[in-house]
Amino acid sequence: MTQFAKYLPLSEATFYVMLALSQRPLHGYAIMQQAQAMSAGSVALGPGTLYGIFGTLEKQALIVKVAEEERRKIYALTELGRSVLAEQVRRLEIMVNSARGVTWKR
Repeated sequence: MTQFAKYLPLSEATFYVMLALSQRPLHGYAIMQQAQAMSAGSVALGPGTLYGIFGTLEKQALIVKVAEEERRKIYALTELGRSVLAEQVRRLEIMVNSARGVTWKR
């Protein structure tokens, strides 16, 4: 068990929010667009879901609001957030590698 166990596993939506923020600080609408693009259209975040995720991630100190322009709040991933995201990626790689070793029968 790692030091990040209390944060993991991340939901698919939370993963993509954090992944989008790993590139640069963004506002909500840009995060929704990034998540949809990065997930090849499989994740479409609605505003309610997104702002619920923001609240949780802020409380956990995984993201921080860095600016507010007009009505847009801009968020950035914290160092803790980067570490948690990296651990989630490591866990996903183990899952994918395990699945590759399975013979699929149909």
